[in-house]
Amino acid sequence: MFAVDNTARQGSQQFNELVPSRYALQVGEIDVLIVSDGVLPLPTATMATNVDPADLSAWLDRMYMPQDAFDWPLNVMVARSGEQIILVDAGLGGQYAGFPRAGQFPQRLKAAGIDLAAVTDIIITHMHMDHVGGLLVDDVKQRLNPDVRIHVAAAEVEFWGTPDFSQTSMPTPVPNVLRATATRFLEAYRDRLRIFHDRYEVAPGVVVRLTGGHTPGHSVVDLASGGERLTFAGDAMFLVAFDHPDWHNGFEHDPEESARVRIGLFRELARTGGLLVASHLPFPSVGRVAIEGEAFRWVPVIWDF
Repeated sequence: MFAVDNTARQGSQQFNELVPSRYALQVGEIDVLIVSDGVLPLPTATMATNVDPADLSAWLDRMYMPQDAFDWPLNVMVARSGEQIILVDAGLGGQYAGFPRAGQFPQRLKAAGIDLAAVTDIIITHMHMDHVGGLLVDDVKQRLNPDVRIHVAAAEVEFWGTPDFSQTSMPTPVPNVLRATATRFLEAYRDRLRIFHDRYEVAPGVVVRLTGGHTPGHSVVDLASGGERLTFAGDAMFLVAFDHPDWHNGFEHDPEESARVRIGLFRELARTGGLLVASHLPFPSVGRVAIEGEAFRWVPVIWDF
């Protein structure tokens, strides 16, 4: 069990940080914690692979972002519904050279008073390295309950048997690392996988559903309780997508389908007024979606202290 509380306390963390790394809120009776796993530096060219570079450059200028590389935020989520504690994605892990500011979620979870051994369920939105890599860290593997249930779409498991990178545009070393990481994840946790096909209720008010697009088995997590809603959208959208939902991201295995999924989720969230959290929106990434003409607008919540 964990408390929903964003108030800093003397001695509440066992390591020093200059910025907040977790954000707590409630969705009806469901306690929610958004935890930053850190940031991952990436070339800005991966943000839009189907447009004139000058158009991307102009957008970066307008957003006061650097032209060559940017820090990709990494967010994971923890939800408590009844007696179940559900971890949604697990970040990058600290085993990859060159990413010293990623792989932070285990110690940040501990600082929030959440024991990994208490996690009853893990939902994997998709099996890219920055979503399952954290589960391959020895300390994490040793601390997890051996009976933890790991929920992942059947289409995702099938895809990583023979993954197709033909429509992606990633830095050269990345596909091999993604492939190897997915293989290691399946080898380590296959006996704990709980495979679903289209939609599965993991806990009261906590539903994972297949969207496809980013990967064939990409899924989102919907929380619903007491008339309130929150969707953890994984990699269905990125910051640039609100202005340009049709721009393709280099990590999308089916860019056209990804755009359709993204626009559908934007429209759904604008219609319901539910909260949005996503893996790679700036921490804590809690906000809502508004529609303005042909574009969408991300409306961040005001932090509640």
